[in-house]
Amino acid sequence: MDLEEIKAPTGERWVTMANALARAGHGLTLAEKRLVMLAVSKLDSRRALNAGDLPKTKITAAEYAESFGVKANASYEALQGAAKDLYKRSITFFEPAHKRSGQPLKPLRVDMRWVGRCTYHEGEAWVELAWWPELLPALFGLKKNFTTYQLQQATALRSAYSWRLLELLTRFKSTGWAEYDIEDFATAMDATEKQRGDFAAIRRKIIDPAVKELNEKDGWAIQWEPVKAGRKVKAVRFTFERDPQGRLL
Repeated sequence: MDLEEIKAPTGERWVTMANALARAGHGLTLAEKRLVMLAVSKLDSRRALNAGDLPKTKITAAEYAESFGVKANASYEALQGAAKDLYKRSITFFEPAHKRSGQPLKPLRVDMRWVGRCTYHEGEAWVELAWWPELLPALFGLKKNFTTYQLQQATALRSAYSWRLLELLTRFKSTGWAEYDIEDFATAMDATEKQRGDFAAIRRKIIDPAVKELNEKDGWAIQWEPVKAGRKVKAVRFTFERDPQGRLL
C-alpha cells in the first residue's frame, strides 16, 4: 500500500530519524540534503508501518522555495538537479562485526539507498520520493534512540557540513557535549578519502567552517578540541549550547 504524507507548515516541521541514521554518512550535496530532509520532515516518525507499506513523499518547488528562502527559478533547478542524482546516492553505515579467535574484526560497511524510486514532473515542478524499504525502520515507528530537530534550524545553512554537524550535536542536546571517534566523525561528515588521512584538512575544510556557520547563523555557541593518543588524533570532542534568546532546538 502506498502512503502519501501529510503537509505541515514549514515552521512546525521536525526532522526525526534513528540515531544510527543520524550518525551514518549521508552522501548528499546541500540541494539533495535539503530535498531529503524536507521530505523526512513530512513523515510521521511515530507511526508504525504495516507489512507491505511503501511510503512515498511529494515535494513541490514552491515548498522548497518557501522552506529555504530561494527564488522560484532557483528552486526549480535545485529540485530537478537533486531529483536527478538522488537515486544514485548511498547512506553508509558501519556495524560491529563478530570476533574471530577472540579478536575483534573490522566493522561491517553497509551501503543503502535513500530511495527506491525518484520521480520528477518538470511541467508541474514536483518530485516524489519512494523511500528505500530497508531504510523505513530508521524513519518510522520511532519510540527511542532517535534524533529530532526543527527543520527551520537548518534552512539558513549554506553548507552540508554545517547541517551534518547540527545533526551530530543535536543527538546529544540533553548533555551539551559530544565526542566522536575520528573515523566515525569522518564517515558522518562525508569526508573524502584524502581528508581522512589528514586531520589538518578535516579541521580546515569541515570542522572550522561548520562551527563558524552554526555559531553565526543558527545561534550556537560551540567549542571543540581534538582528543589525541600520542601525536595522533583519535577523536573530536564538542561542547555546545544554544542561544538563550529564543532560538529553537
